[in-house]
Amino acid sequence: MFSWLKKDTKREQHQQVYKSVVDGLKKMYKAKLRPIEEAYKFGEFHSPYLNDGDFEAKPMVLLIGQYSTGKTTFIRYLLEKDFPGCRIGPEPTTDRFMAIMHGPHEQTTPGNALAVDPEKQFRALQQFGNAFLSRFEGSMMPSPVLESITLIDTPGILSGEKQRLHRGYDFEAVIEWFAERADRIVLLFDAHKLDISDEFQRVINTIKRMHDKIRIVLNKADMVTTQQLMRVYGALMWSLGKVVQTPEVARVYIGSFWDRPMHFDENRKLFEVEQDDLFADIQSLPRTAAVRKVNELIKRARLAKVHAFILYQLRSEMPSWFGQQSKKAELITNLANIFFAIQKQKQLPIGDFPNVKRMQSQLEEYDFKSFPKLNQAQMDDVENLLADDITKVLKLIPREEEITKDYRIKGGAFGSGGTDPFSNDYSMSKHAASDDDGWLVSSEITKYDVMFQRLGPNAHGKISGSTAREEMVKSKLPNSVLRRIWNLADIDKDGMLDRDEFAVAKFLIEQKLSGHDIPEELPQHLIPPSKRTQLLPPEVEYSHNTEGYTGSLYTNYHIRDEMDDEESSMLHPPAGGYSVDYSD
Repeated sequence: MFSWLKKDTKREQHQQVYKSVVDGLKKMYKAKLRPIEEAYKFGEFHSPYLNDGDFEAKPMVLLIGQYSTGKTTFIRYLLEKDFPGCRIGPEPTTDRFMAIMHGPHEQTTPGNALAVDPEKQFRALQQFGNAFLSRFEGSMMPSPVLESITLIDTPGILSGEKQRLHRGYDFEAVIEWFAERADRIVLLFDAHKLDISDEFQRVINTIKRMHDKIRIVLNKADMVTTQQLMRVYGALMWSLGKVVQTPEVARVYIGSFWDRPMHFDENRKLFEVEQDDLFADIQSLPRTAAVRKVNELIKRARLAKVHAFILYQLRSEMPSWFGQQSKKAELITNLANIFFAIQKQKQLPIGDFPNVKRMQSQLEEYDFKSFPKLNQAQMDDVENLLADDITKVLKLIPREEEITKDYRIKGGAFGSGGTDPFSNDYSMSKHAASDDDGWLVSSEITKYDVMFQRLGPNAHGKISGSTAREEMVKSKLPNSVLRRIWNLADIDKDGMLDRDEFAVAKFLIEQKLSGHDIPEELPQHLIPPSKRTQLLPPEVEYSHNTEGYTGSLYTNYHIRDEMDDEESSMLHPPAGGYSVDYSD
């Protein structure tokens, strides 16, 4: 009777305009895909239902590996600082899943609280029960890296059946849940431990269908010589070939992702190029996140359609009264043939069908007569989603990519994209001609002056970034550490070092090699006298004292262009010197 009203409603749905890719995906999923998933128990067979947090979440990087392969150290290397709950050691230290996310201050959040937060994408983890949630934790901290991505640290995988049986939860199912939602899956291997345990092999088999997300890292490669590295690389490829079993050769990134001096630095250039490639891949995630979300929803919709056909076919072949159990067993045994028949009848790609063995084990728990009949209206909605709605969303992607084309993850090991010679974007030829100034700690000035003069400063008394780089890499410290030292030493930020700045750089390198940490900002006793007029002194109380001054080693300073007379006079101490009170 009111058919005209229904037609107008459908017309409005077809003419719906989406504000953004994420907005379109959320509306499509709720209106057309979620109903068919709920009707045919899709969440019980394949993947839990999605919520708004899944669509709005930042790109996620999942790290997987056996114990002591450097997963937690890799995260610390990216952030260039410890995160709340971080534990690093040669023994199995990470005994829980940790989601490292951006937050206004450092804190940890228990898994049970994180799983009920409507703004986070972890609500579906409640299905794994309290045994898992007690081993899940959120780590929040302010970090420019975490403003763009979320990092997931996982427990180290041990060998043996005991490890699997004593976890208390389905480890492989949890890994699969994270892997389905991750934008990148980083598999880490230690150059000294290439064996793949039984549980690790099961994990790889679980996630290998997501091969487009997987990146393999051979870590701690500086611990072996070039000849040994060739053999280690070959052994790793052989081991992976037995497990992954794909015709394509897996790309393996080789490097050492920690801030210790390199044991063997003969392959330093190789490690730098490999790190740049891996970091460039990770930096692309925020720009390609929209495309990945569209791709994942398309795959989910195609699988949901196939799943509905399978359940309807199983229901339709069941007898009405007698022999249901024997018929059920027969259908499960011949499930591969049923898949083939549906594929031919409906003209569906074989790649859209689920894993036969896995679905056979899942079907054992269900009464086939309870499966619903085929709802043609819901099937039409899915077809319309794939044919029309996705096309509308795809038209929004170029606009969003144009907005984010210059976006890069900054901070931490990714650098700031500045003029430091350890930046991924640094051009030797561009900065080789530009030379600049530097200084030194007075007790070591003579030694550093000899080094500086040997490097051939230009007419302005400065050496270029490329020249300084060649000298600094002799320390065998990783680029991430040398970049931090450069940013502290290059006080005037001109991309070059003068005599004083070079002295600061060499002093900080020696401090790091002696086991000391690099300060966040340049401490007072390392600021060259020639540079102090560019720095704002801290707010401290000054009093005359012939004993000089005492205070904190790492007082923070901030660069400024000019100072008033009172501030400037503080930089020129009276004959008796100053005493500094740091009691606050």
